[in-house]
Amino acid sequence: MCVTKTLAVKSRKETRSNSTKMPVTAVSRTKPNILITGTPGTGKSSLCKQLAEKTGYEWLEVSKLAKDWECISDYDEEYDTSVLDEDKLLDTMEPIMANGGKIVDYHGCDFFPERWFNIVFVLRTDNTILYDRLSERGYTGKKLSDNVECEIFQTLLEEAKSSYDEDIVHELQSSTLAEAASNLERIVSWTDQWTKDNTS
Repeated sequence: MCVTKTLAVKSRKETRSNSTKMPVTAVSRTKPNILITGTPGTGKSSLCKQLAEKTGYEWLEVSKLAKDWECISDYDEEYDTSVLDEDKLLDTMEPIMANGGKIVDYHGCDFFPERWFNIVFVLRTDNTILYDRLSERGYTGKKLSDNVECEIFQTLLEEAKSSYDEDIVHELQSSTLAEAASNLERIVSWTDQWTKDNTS
């Protein structure tokens, strides 16, 4: 399981599409919803911040919002991290996702409803670079080794492919500044094209 310094996910929703009262559909969505996922340290927050600035879309940093919305169910002593209350989080997010224009940033993805997203990007980083980034964040011991293992075994990429239509799942290398800039340009271009294709 990939974990962060402040938030972990232990449980998994058995069905991702049954959370709620206001179903999001492609018909009702006026802007695309984008999921940016990947192992901690792959550059999700930096990319999402820049993407929000470029597109005007709303950046939903799930780890932070879960605390703000009190969607925490427990505390994991082994990983020194809070445990996400997935059901409460999904119920809170459902109406927010309805109109589109959201950039969801999280290190897990298999509990989000598939219908929420028009496209999913999985960030990947060289293992040595990832190790250094996580060490600089203060990750040590099992938390550090488990996250690096997640990247080695492509855990988040496989999770995304098994949770969403593979046609909308895209792997992006995110080890260098040049790659980060290219990723930003690619996603902005995709959003522009989606808007043209769906609002004419």
